[in-house]
Amino acid sequence: MNAKPSPDSIRRAEIRRRTAETEVRVGLVLEGDGRSKVDSGLPFLDHMLSAWARHARFDLQLSCRGDLEVDDHHSVEDVALVLGQALAEALGDKAGVQRFGSAHAPLDEALARAVVDLSGRPWAEINLGLERERLGTLACENLEHFFRSFASAAALTLHLDLLRGSNDHHRAEAAFKATAVALRAAVQHQAGGRIPSTKEVL
Repeated sequence: MNAKPSPDSIRRAEIRRRTAETEVRVGLVLEGDGRSKVDSGLPFLDHMLSAWARHARFDLQLSCRGDLEVDDHHSVEDVALVLGQALAEALGDKAGVQRFGSAHAPLDEALARAVVDLSGRPWAEINLGLERERLGTLACENLEHFFRSFASAAALTLHLDLLRGSNDHHRAEAAFKATAVALRAAVQHQAGGRIPSTKEVL
């Protein structure tokens, strides 16, 4: 059994971002147990982020008040940016992290693969192949944008591919779950560990 981390070793961050379009608040704890309280104004995105937190085993509190009367784009983008910023802040200098993580996650007929590198170099290759215009009130085109924005703000490399599937709800949820499990592996921390790079910086 893993020992419970001491309060001093718990990696956490709280970020607030306010613009003329949105106000986003995120609290993130990496040594969590998957608890979440999410209110983005977009119920389908809330569902995805709750699943993400549960399978990453991060504790997440997130709220967004955005200009949904205009479009869902600003809210999705800014939630992703602030969540990425929170992850980057919680990781600190990344000493002792595993750095790399990969996972496959199925949901019925859908299968997603995510590969993560906490490289400090933002890059995202995203292939979801969604066909519906919307899932609930969320435009499907904004889901790929979510992952790109998240990877950019978190300064990580993310390769995310839908390998198969016919139901777009299942495809999207499998993608979030695969990313969560890959991140859970990548952020695993060993006390006193070195920065996992020959550059000595990530």
